[in-house]
Amino acid sequence: MPFTLVIFGASGNLTKRKLVPALAQLFAKGRLPQNFRIAGVARKPMSNEEWFASLKDPEGPADWPANWPSDWETRSETQTEKGNIWRNFAHHMTYISADGTSTEEMDRLGSQLDSMESCETPTRIFYLATSPELYQPILRALTPEVHRLRKKGVDCRIVVEKPFGVDLETAKELNAALRNVFPENRIYRIDHYLGKETARNLLVLRFANSIFEPLWNRQFIDHVQITASEDALVGHRAAYFNRAGILRDMFQNHLLQLLALTAMEAPASLDAESIRNEKVKVLQAIRPFQTPEEVRARTIRGQYIPDTAYGNDETGDALAPATPTFAAMELHIENWRWSGVPFYLRSGKGMGCRTTQILMRFRKPPHLLFPKTESCAPNSLLIQLQPAEGIQLGFVTKVPDTEKEIAHAAMSFTFARHYRDAFPEAYERLLLDVILGDLSLFIRGDETEIAWKIMDPIQNAWDTHLSGGDPPEFPEKYEIGSWGPEGSDTWMESRGQQWFNVCPVLPKPFGQ
Repeated sequence: MPFTLVIFGASGNLTKRKLVPALAQLFAKGRLPQNFRIAGVARKPMSNEEWFASLKDPEGPADWPANWPSDWETRSETQTEKGNIWRNFAHHMTYISADGTSTEEMDRLGSQLDSMESCETPTRIFYLATSPELYQPILRALTPEVHRLRKKGVDCRIVVEKPFGVDLETAKELNAALRNVFPENRIYRIDHYLGKETARNLLVLRFANSIFEPLWNRQFIDHVQITASEDALVGHRAAYFNRAGILRDMFQNHLLQLLALTAMEAPASLDAESIRNEKVKVLQAIRPFQTPEEVRARTIRGQYIPDTAYGNDETGDALAPATPTFAAMELHIENWRWSGVPFYLRSGKGMGCRTTQILMRFRKPPHLLFPKTESCAPNSLLIQLQPAEGIQLGFVTKVPDTEKEIAHAAMSFTFARHYRDAFPEAYERLLLDVILGDLSLFIRGDETEIAWKIMDPIQNAWDTHLSGGDPPEFPEKYEIGSWGPEGSDTWMESRGQQWFNVCPVLPKPFGQ
């Protein structure tokens, strides 16, 4: 089916680093129809050639856009062949200078799209790759009254990047603005974590294998840890991070989405609404925070000790003293499957390594027959989303040539060892889903609002310094390159648990 993708914010970093490289990869793989157009829209006056030049990686070959192909060292094509692929792809691209917030200019844009498209009625996809402050002005300019953009018979869709508001109230306002222009089944709220192959594989792991389902409940699982750590610092994003903080940046979207995929019931089918219904049920079942004292007891926050070489961005904005760069929290899902099983969520910047992982800790045996069983780590299932994506099962085994000595062992599976093809970027998969009209791994409006209902009480309590007592040292400082503040480990130990503080344990094959 022919389509036209209109990217608002075509001169921005998201378009350069993620969207165009992902679309180019899809084109190189033959995943796009022959008749498609990509219209880059931004206020800055530029020619097509100038736009293409702005997309090129200054450190790479002149014929390649930024970040594409990301796996060029392992691909068999020559540089000339890759350059030809890029040039053929670029024939489908057009730059249009226009103000996306102006109804009159959007009407003019519609005329230009009409002249670009074939006589076949296309699908038009509008991608908001702009700053969030421009979402609602652009939506107002995209109202159905702009007939040239939204003419009869054209299937119009919109893709929206996070953040979906900054709290429950603004999320509701954004959802209302979106639904005023597009029906819910044409709104694609994108979370790139859900496009990662290992996140998508969660559904297969759980519902295509009969060995896990009987154990995936409160009878056998002691607790769940979901960690998203980054070794990078806030850097030039300091101004944004001072407004958002770690909760809005990571927890309300990425981590709650991973929790929902981990804890959801089996959907009746793989259609989008069945999957999203089950995710919503999980979020609705999370026990809310009622008081600041409960927030104090069930959350931890910290900030890395700034390094003068990296702490400020290029404009001079510094990380504010009260802005948390690390957080951990304990959530409970009040339903029959998960009642009594704590879910520990953790994320931080400037950590010891970059890893996103889900750890399922199983309960200890009810009766310890072997003398050293207590000292061995409990059985576990580790799902590593990035890097070196894979799965590891931890168990206990007897040490050979001993009487009763036992030790922890593991069976590991990595996608890189099992499959020769390189992992696609998350945006590659998600953009293809938008083109195909598959909403399965996009976030529904009610999901965003329920997630804010969970996070708002925490953020509000933090903003008021956990009123109801003398505020603790806030945020607790931690060294860059560590696993967060020492209080985080103490907090877990008070619950009889330990964080899985291990950098990726699933190495990629030699040479990758």
